[in-house]
Amino acid sequence: MSRLHIALAAGAGLAVALPAGAADYIPEAPVVTYEEPAPSYGGWYLRGHLGMSNQRLGRLDNPDFAALTAAHQFLDSGSFDSGVIAGGGVGYRINDYLRLDGIVEYRGKTRFRALDRYDTDGDGDWDGTNDYDARKSEWLLMANAYADLGEFHGITPYIGAGIGASRNTIHGFRDINVPTHGVAYGGTRSGWELAWALHAGVGIKASDRLTVDLGYSYVHLGNGRTHRVAAYDGSGSVAPYTFKDITSHDFKVGMRYSLY
Repeated sequence: MSRLHIALAAGAGLAVALPAGAADYIPEAPVVTYEEPAPSYGGWYLRGHLGMSNQRLGRLDNPDFAALTAAHQFLDSGSFDSGVIAGGGVGYRINDYLRLDGIVEYRGKTRFRALDRYDTDGDGDWDGTNDYDARKSEWLLMANAYADLGEFHGITPYIGAGIGASRNTIHGFRDINVPTHGVAYGGTRSGWELAWALHAGVGIKASDRLTVDLGYSYVHLGNGRTHRVAAYDGSGSVAPYTFKDITSHDFKVGMRYSLY
């Protein structure tokens, strides 16, 4: 028998020996499954900050300006010095783009000074001046919402807004009239006012849990008021003074520490 015949016979025998259908076997392709990415969800975080205020005053007002004088004019309408602010709070990140927090902030004492002049009888001659001096501080309670605008190499810009209440305290208000050698004093008075704020800043990722926060806030703190202002010798008094529309441009450095 030739070699060709031997090979053909062997192949036929092998085909008979194999189970039915084995010659048609095709390996199954591996099953590829696609998993949806895990949804981004948030968690609690702690926050704290330090900063400086840059404050403005709408105006210093008193109803007796018109009642007791024929003419009244501010030579210096008054302003507050800058002051230290410090605060902390608790927040919750809802997702990669939205977070909420509540803060308590102490805004340190800042000095106020202003100067006016008045004409009592309307004869055109200025009869005296008032040199005003006081200190102001606040406790601010605020709830805030922020929109994070996307992370770029570990840096996340954000914008936000807040609403709350400010306990404004006017300390040691004095009215010194140099031409008439008069001194009046208004004491210290505190009161709660509606407050609101607009925020902007950047978060810089320092680690998986720690973010450095460089922020700016425009804050409207409402009004501040003195007690009734009385002359030092008891000779008379005028209505309380109102510090109207106190606002501030705040610059802050803070930290946010994630608890999840």
